[in-house]
Amino acid sequence: MKRSLRLSLLALLALAPAVQAADLLVDNVNGYTLDSHGKLQHFQALLVDQGKVIATGSHAELASRAGDAKVIDGHGKTLLPGLIDAHGHVLELGYARNNVDLAGTKSLDEALAKVKAYAAAHPEAKWILGSGWNQEIWKLGRFPTAKELDTAVADRPVWLSRVDGHAGWANSAAIKLAGVDKASKDPNGGRIERDAGGNPTGVFVDGATALIDAKVPPPTPQQKAAALDTALAEMASVGLTGVGDAGIDLANYELYRQYADQHKLTARIYAMIRGTGDDFDTISKDGPLIGYGNDFLTVRAVKLFADGALGSRGAAMLAPYSDDPHNRGLLFLKPAELTAEIGKALGKGYQVAVHAIGDHANREVLDSYAAAYKTHPDGIARRNRVEHAQIVSLKDIPRFVPLQLIASMQPTHATSDMNMAEDRIGHERIKGAYAWQRFLKQGTIVAGGSDFPVESPNPFYGLYSAITREDHAGQPPGGWYPDQDMTPAEALRAFTLDAAYAEHAENTLGTLEPGKWADFILIDHDIFKDPASKIWNTKVLQTWVGGKQVYAAQD
Repeated sequence: MKRSLRLSLLALLALAPAVQAADLLVDNVNGYTLDSHGKLQHFQALLVDQGKVIATGSHAELASRAGDAKVIDGHGKTLLPGLIDAHGHVLELGYARNNVDLAGTKSLDEALAKVKAYAAAHPEAKWILGSGWNQEIWKLGRFPTAKELDTAVADRPVWLSRVDGHAGWANSAAIKLAGVDKASKDPNGGRIERDAGGNPTGVFVDGATALIDAKVPPPTPQQKAAALDTALAEMASVGLTGVGDAGIDLANYELYRQYADQHKLTARIYAMIRGTGDDFDTISKDGPLIGYGNDFLTVRAVKLFADGALGSRGAAMLAPYSDDPHNRGLLFLKPAELTAEIGKALGKGYQVAVHAIGDHANREVLDSYAAAYKTHPDGIARRNRVEHAQIVSLKDIPRFVPLQLIASMQPTHATSDMNMAEDRIGHERIKGAYAWQRFLKQGTIVAGGSDFPVESPNPFYGLYSAITREDHAGQPPGGWYPDQDMTPAEALRAFTLDAAYAEHAENTLGTLEPGKWADFILIDHDIFKDPASKIWNTKVLQTWVGGKQVYAAQD
């Protein structure tokens, strides 16, 4: 009898959930995550130990396993995996916020007033620098001019990057300092905007921006650190726990290493080295840097450029622009040059990510990948990427599959560009533009991003655009070319699991599965049950990276 009772007790103990080593229980949440197959899962509690997920499940199940873990009451709020922006520019975000920020200005006069006020507040600044202007929003029908900028600041050089980073606006002092005049030739891959007499009018497109950039004093170490601090704080506040930084130099690399060593990174950085020149040679001498500082810094990709941007008509098109019949945009490299750069990066063991906006640029990129794979056949498995893949010929979209390319796309570009995109390229070519479903249906991975500070770093803007293809006023009703919109689960996947996959990190990031890093956010409403119109206005309440809180909203 005693032996039978003892065996029964042992059997019951074996069935009872074991108390597990854990240091954090996030309880009473409306939790969502994808599983490794991309299927949406729901849970009430999240159990974490040493920064990694032990389990998700019901309150009853995980509370019994939590032991002495610290308990966070989620008060029924929605919990999501931390969001990953597959393509942003971290220091540029910080500089944009710390310098003249023209993003969102509605008119030329408003922008000039901002420049004038900033200059007055910074009399010590030798140059007035800024970014974010967009002549399309101002409805100018043309680029702004140096003479107009002179009315705001004439005593110092002013240099303002366009919202897409592919053009710059200079005042007369900056143009004079750079030595640019009527006799100056357009550089390869660039264009100086001119008046009827051939004189520079103040805007420099793509490769021509280097003429002014060469005279701008480089940022000091203090300015770089301040920019990184500003960017990290904003990223945390909007729920970004990771970002693919699309184009860093050696100084940026060294700053990231320093911050990782000092445990000051509050988001995971997947950095792409800009180009295959001297900085690449220095950074890559010991091969890719993977998972540095507890997976806070990885440098295993190279960013290349094939063309410019649509808004400045620098995107390289197969046929002329519909609204500028003498212009096909700008290709930055000859096909053989692009193939060589891809081959150099692949040969050193790096993933390649190539910026391509126009259909001509995208075709050149596809051709160059195919050519590079002939000499580097192992490179095809490197999860190479086309950054933007914004306007692709319908004949070329299927080529992404055999080339095993990831389409790294930014949903907010569609809703920002819809006011001018069809004017630029016409009704037929628009069918291959911002064509998310055409890629998804053929099995191509779509990694979601924003290209911040070109767009807002707020990933809920991207989720909203992906799902609705409407602007924040709900226009156009039903969405712009709605056949290409994403489901809520597809959109979440683009900014979590597939963004992680694009970084070779789907086994450690992107979902809240056991063994992965506990990167998660709490938000103020249920994006899967509430009207889609609310998504862009989502408020992030808390952001956690590796089981540590890095942001809390102020009440």
